[in-house]
Amino acid sequence: MPGNRGEKTVIRVLDAGSVSLSLEDLGFAEEILRQFRAGIQAPNGIVLVTGPTGSGKSTTLYAGLNDISTMENNICTVEDPIEYHLPLINQFQVQEKVGLTFSVALRTLLRQDPDIVMVGEIRDDETARTAIQAALTGHLVFSTLHTNDACAAVTRLVNMGVEPYLIGAALNMVLAQRLVRKICPKCREPYDPPRTLRKAVEKMGFHVEHFQKGVGCRRCRNTGYAGRIGLHELLVVTDEIRDAITAEAPVSQIRQLAIANKMTTLRADGFRKVQEGITTLEEVLHVAGDTNCFLETRDPQRGP
Repeated sequence: MPGNRGEKTVIRVLDAGSVSLSLEDLGFAEEILRQFRAGIQAPNGIVLVTGPTGSGKSTTLYAGLNDISTMENNICTVEDPIEYHLPLINQFQVQEKVGLTFSVALRTLLRQDPDIVMVGEIRDDETARTAIQAALTGHLVFSTLHTNDACAAVTRLVNMGVEPYLIGAALNMVLAQRLVRKICPKCREPYDPPRTLRKAVEKMGFHVEHFQKGVGCRRCRNTGYAGRIGLHELLVVTDEIRDAITAEAPVSQIRQLAIANKMTTLRADGFRKVQEGITTLEEVLHVAGDTNCFLETRDPQRGP
């Protein structure tokens, strides 16, 4: 894109050899992994993965499909683009120039007698309604949405024009995720973070005792970080939450019900990873902290 000082370019590298499509390698907490694995083995319904662009949603969906892929399962995907090629799975590329949109491709796939369908992204009301109907007619549907947290997926679908009672009937679970950088294992060492950061954590109702960071070495190019890992928040739709969705309850009430049902929030999962020495406090506050914490802890290397 041309700018006032020349062209600005972003390159997205899709390196299939560097990405693990195993759920165990994606950073799931043990209980979240257990619940997610149970959810993707359901006979029907919708499983959504939410988060901003570049948060690893597609990788998580690929890992989930890879986990349940067998010769007996007829699994079909509609993607734009096809990022990784998976064995035993029928993958189809969206071609909007010839009218093969997500909604058209999904309707066509449903005539192919699939057991499981993955739609790369729900972008409009037509795709959302088709996915809901597929879930209600005996198919397991995987897809992604752009929302800030798991519970907001309900509001997003309602804003697309899907009736709440259909969402309540079809939705099985929503996984929200973010990516944080992992501390370099070669130069990791304990440290004492600034008092303002400690206060920010306490203000959010969490307690972390041990903090680590990378001091920088040749392996991590003196950044202190090597690789990335996911933070996860899993909303499992129980009967109580299903009733709240059908009754058009506000998202805050749905979130309260989910937390009462022991949902681990993005922040809680992040601070657990800080306690375990996997990532730094600054990383978690950057992607899962509130606005005030974000302003106080911006990393100048990463930018705003």
